Amino acid sequence: MQTYVAFLRAVNVGGTGKLPMVELRAICERAGFGHVRTYVASGNVVFQSALPETKVKVTLERALEAYAGKPVGVMVRTGAELAAILEANPFSAAPPDRTVAIFLDAAPPADTLAKVSGSTTEEIALGKREIYVHYPEGIGRSKLKIAAARTGTARNMNTVAKLAEWTAE
Repeated sequence: MQTYVAFLRAVNVGGTGKLPMVELRAICERAGFGHVRTYVASGNVVFQSALPETKVKVTLERALEAYAGKPVGVMVRTGAELAAILEANPFSAAPPDRTVAIFLDAAPPADTLAKVSGSTTEEIALGKREIYVHYPEGIGRSKLKIAAARTGTARNMNTVAKLAEWTAE
């Protein structure tokens, strides 16, 4: 059994895409995943499955679409991948609540940094299937736009650290 973390995109943010975490847990359990736990109300779920990562993603996306009546984007990482993401954070000296990993399905395009707009004090670095961003003045004040992140979903490093801790249990 592999331990996975699934990050749902655009769930419980700004009054759209409401999904109670009790429902998310039930959806995951009905999909055959075990030891299901959710973390905060923004679509983070840790579970175990014998399925490979790609099958986990498809299974969860189909179940969520059946529930919501529309597609719900899901980014999936193994516990080991999440630990590596945390370890690779190039902004580890920055406050973790002002630093995010934007999870993507694939490697960020080579021209990602060239296509950034609205940047002021933000720092950006590319990971394997992530984009790291440090927002020194806070994410709420930022006008940063990263085209490659359009279909991804961001979590701050406090959340990443907690979920990495859960996957190691």
